[in-house]
Amino acid sequence: MTGDQTVQVLGAVMMLTLVGSSLLSRRLAIGEAARMVAGWLLIFAAVLVGYSYRFELHAVIQRVAGDLLGERGQTVGDTLRIPMASDGHFWVRARVNGHEQRFLIDSGATTTALSADAADAAGLTVERGGFPVIINTANGSVEAQSTRIHRLKMGPIVAEDMAAVVSPAFGDMNVLGMNFLSSLESWRVEGRTLILEPHKLGEKPRGSG
Repeated sequence: MTGDQTVQVLGAVMMLTLVGSSLLSRRLAIGEAARMVAGWLLIFAAVLVGYSYRFELHAVIQRVAGDLLGERGQTVGDTLRIPMASDGHFWVRARVNGHEQRFLIDSGATTTALSADAADAAGLTVERGGFPVIINTANGSVEAQSTRIHRLKMGPIVAEDMAAVVSPAFGDMNVLGMNFLSSLESWRVEGRTLILEPHKLGEKPRGSG
């Protein structure tokens, strides 16, 4: 018998003992006693099933929380908690120079990247002179131009003067890379939640890069 099974058996014995003692002390009619026993058995069965499948239920609860919170995340104290999407990635809505954009948070990307449309909407100045920046993507290498984001905000987190690259080859994809993540006090993944913690007031650095 496993540890979990032992706990379940002991719990069943304790529950039946308590219910039986209660019924005996109250001297209820047989019909009423039977209804009370049935009710308690249903409650105990629900608790037992919940305990037996607690890990599966926890995963379901996290998925539901992710759907409810959406891509804006949840501010808890000074941190921003972003639930994992159904595709297994972390997506977030952020404002670039006041214009909202959808970003994929990717620790595998070195630099923050924006689509040409997102850059235009935010009024970013693209450095068209000089050599282009070569970016390696899942679809191969693409040429991009350098720019700087004046202000990027999501929940309690603000990054200023942050380096980024822009290319029409990105399509409609925007990515927050390691230069954004490394500008934070810390970031970590707990279960299906990405937790971003900004620097304390007065210690917030300028965007990396």
